[in-house]
Amino acid sequence: MQDKKTSILYKIIRWIVSVIYPKTRIVGAENIPEEASIAVGNHSQVHGPIAGELYFPGRHYIWTIGQMMTLKEVPAYAFQDFWSAKPKWIRWFFKIASYVIAPVAVFIFGNAHCIPVYHDSRILSTFRETVQKLSEGNHIVIYPECYDEHNQIVHEFQEGFVDVARVYYKKTGKKVSFVPMYLAPNLRTIYFGKPTQFDPDRPIEEERVRVCNYLMDSITDIAVHLPRHRVVPYPNIPKKEHGYNIPEEATE
Repeated sequence: MQDKKTSILYKIIRWIVSVIYPKTRIVGAENIPEEASIAVGNHSQVHGPIAGELYFPGRHYIWTIGQMMTLKEVPAYAFQDFWSAKPKWIRWFFKIASYVIAPVAVFIFGNAHCIPVYHDSRILSTFRETVQKLSEGNHIVIYPECYDEHNQIVHEFQEGFVDVARVYYKKTGKKVSFVPMYLAPNLRTIYFGKPTQFDPDRPIEEERVRVCNYLMDSITDIAVHLPRHRVVPYPNIPKKEHGYNIPEEATE
């Protein structure tokens, strides 16, 4: 499968973003296997996709919600996910904004290194493209958090992404590794932890739980051993409501 040509306009936009967005360093890149792997991390609102696109080491593709790549589906998804919690008196503005950003979102995500992700029958196309990209030696970046809180570092992971490893194993006979990834925007750093390899001999129901728990625990362990900093959560909440990786008394 050949990659589509990237628009020159997108390259210009990407360059502008790289100039504006804080330079992000990489720690633990040696934990990323040389062969294709799946890096799984905290979303950190918009920071995960931006930092992943700009700074993830090596050839990679990022799972992106399919509704943000389909013109007619962007407004409803964008308003619900980004702005539905805004005060009622200002929601009309964000409803308009959700339509304004639709063509922009489709253009950007359509040119970036993205794989559209769906939560209906179209998920089969997501899996096919992901397996193809892995087979070509690319890394896949996934931010699987949902709105259920797990701890002060991450929200609960949606488990379905683990099934990609089973499909990949059936096609290639290779056991893909999942790499924990913690993004700390306030430290301007992406940290990678030790990977865990998919086990095709376990029942998939057990393997989903094992892999997700390992990743969430590893990301949490990375975060709590760093200097005290505010954690950018998955939900789009005000900065003043962002918690810390460790309580204040732990630094005394």
